[in-house]
Amino acid sequence: MALDQIVDGLSEVSCDVLVIGGGTAGPMAALKAKLKNPKADVVLLEKANVKRSGAISMGMDGLNNAVIPGYATPEQYTKEITIANDGIVDQKAVYKYAQNCYKIIEELDSFGIRFLKNENGDFAVKKVHHIGTYVLPMPNGETVKKALYRQLRRARILISNRYMATRLLKSADGRVAGVISVNTRTAELLVIKAKAVILCMGAAGRLGLPTSGYMFGTYENAANSGDGYAMAYHAGAALANLECYQINPLIKDYNGPACAYVAGPFGAYTANNEGSRFIECDYWSGQMMLEFYNELLSGKGPVFLQLKHLHEKTIEEIESTLHKVERPTRGLFQQGRGVDYRTDSIEMHISEIGLCSGHSASGVFVDDNARTTVPGLYAAGDMASVPHNYMLGAFTNGSVAGTDAMEFAESHDLAEFDPASVALERERILAPTKREDGIPPNQIEYKTRRLVNDYLQPPKVTRKYELGMRRLAEVREDMETRMIARNAHELLRALEVQSIMDCADMAAHASLFREESRWGLYHWRTDFPEKDNENWFCHTLLSKQDGRMTSTKRAVEPYIVPIADDEKDLYDKQRIRASA
Repeated sequence: MALDQIVDGLSEVSCDVLVIGGGTAGPMAALKAKLKNPKADVVLLEKANVKRSGAISMGMDGLNNAVIPGYATPEQYTKEITIANDGIVDQKAVYKYAQNCYKIIEELDSFGIRFLKNENGDFAVKKVHHIGTYVLPMPNGETVKKALYRQLRRARILISNRYMATRLLKSADGRVAGVISVNTRTAELLVIKAKAVILCMGAAGRLGLPTSGYMFGTYENAANSGDGYAMAYHAGAALANLECYQINPLIKDYNGPACAYVAGPFGAYTANNEGSRFIECDYWSGQMMLEFYNELLSGKGPVFLQLKHLHEKTIEEIESTLHKVERPTRGLFQQGRGVDYRTDSIEMHISEIGLCSGHSASGVFVDDNARTTVPGLYAAGDMASVPHNYMLGAFTNGSVAGTDAMEFAESHDLAEFDPASVALERERILAPTKREDGIPPNQIEYKTRRLVNDYLQPPKVTRKYELGMRRLAEVREDMETRMIARNAHELLRALEVQSIMDCADMAAHASLFREESRWGLYHWRTDFPEKDNENWFCHTLLSKQDGRMTSTKRAVEPYIVPIADDEKDLYDKQRIRASA
């Protein structure tokens, strides 16, 4: 049989807990579910290979949000994230993370993942955030995925690689019943019945098009195409604050951050073309990105990361992390450009837009137990709505999801679903393979993402959004009636493009619903340029109801950690003011 040749096949299996996504949150969720009940069947489904999948496939250079006793408290961290996210936070989930993450760090340490420690053997935490101290470097962060995979094998978790989940199955009473998936090498379908399902499918990272023009040159792991967002939406789950985009600073023309985050604690800083600092701290927030954007457009752009003032030994330590962990190509890129940290400034730019709670706040709505609004359905990691949770949040909230999902599975039987829903989804999945001629997925994807850049990129202009939605609808018609897949790999890309289109529609709809500006650059509406706490101090929840996309307001839960009036706007005061 030829490679990626399409095979007609359908099989069915069942399990107690199904985890979808083998990156960061997924393996931890599967591990904790299995440890909760070793006799239960736990399946980990991944469209690539769990050994090297997800946003940490090559490792990670540090923990951005470690709440270490002696350096920070859960209360302090909860306050920081609340202020950084403009107050639109259900603190209960953030506080629970802050209480649990130190235990996860210790557990990861026991797996063999080393964190930076001082001469006394204590964790050497660094400061980057505006208020607290939470950054913990990882000298051998490239081992994260290997160490995690060893734990999965030791726990005898069933791993199904090369299967892409496409739609959730539900019972007549609205409970999750399982998932439909497709083999990315053969196009054979697999129905997995499950008592509980955990979505850990990463960010919508292929939403906008990078300025480099490379479709897969995204800031996020390019495999994260928003599949989890789309699946949750079509299952009727609520998604929160999708108008709060992810936009990050990165190296110009390189698909990764300049890592002021990593270099900042060692004395590096962000500067304009005069060599002057213009922001107080390099912690990513919408307001920080707005100041970055304004500086780029002023006569003082471009913006640079400055390291050349640092000692040789310090630069070597920074290089050992930046060039060997997470994105080893970073050093090769700088070498190719002839950039030396000792003598040159590193030009920075702004990433394409995406949806991600890990670096922002846009995700599938979950409570402090990682439960979505669909019974039996959970979400964790970059696609769940706990804001600014990064890699450690994915591990920690994945742990919460795995434990709670197993408890749910222990008290429920498998739910029944309508077999007709499988037939309908099979028809949708295979439709591009039935056409003799048409438009390949990469052309549909390029057009969609170019329209996202043209019309949805902030600043958000109502008239542009209205035009953008019309143009996207035209491309959707081509996608649904003319897109072709000539082999199983193209079918994978065709399915991903449908998720990207869904995410673009949701981003546009959510942005028009919130009639104010909030979160700095993330949601800057020129027609509503001011923050409106009287009418919009709330979450927005987007969902599919009776086949239509709808948005509603949801009140912010009462704070458990109070925020003083003079603290609420601390992140609005990022710009350094010229002194007399």
